[in-house]
Amino acid sequence: MREEANFVEQIENNHNKTNVRCQFCNSFMLKALEGKYCEQEIDVPLMVQKQDSKAESLNTETLRHFWQIDDMMTFENIGFSHTVDGRKFLVCADCERGPVGYHELSTKRCYLALKRVVHADK
Repeated sequence: MREEANFVEQIENNHNKTNVRCQFCNSFMLKALEGKYCEQEIDVPLMVQKQDSKAESLNTETLRHFWQIDDMMTFENIGFSHTVDGRKFLVCADCERGPVGYHELSTKRCYLALKRVVHADK
């Protein structure tokens, strides 16, 4: 997980300054300048759950800082979960770790959490 204080360094003209990658396997998810910065408070399941957790009792954390992607085809590499309450959660397509954000079915927008990815050109 990334520290929130570093987020401002990743924003340039309200977009992602560098490429966005998976924090576990370094898979390339999103090109620089393709995501628009937005703030909203959304409860997203924790990346690590207890083994005996059921879908209705998942532990969550409130995330606030996101890259908004208006077209899912903008991603270089991303995976989608099953639908839960009108959302699909985003995961790394290579290592399947996540969720790293969510896809809102009603608006067809995707939101990639800054706290759950790394920002690096290589």
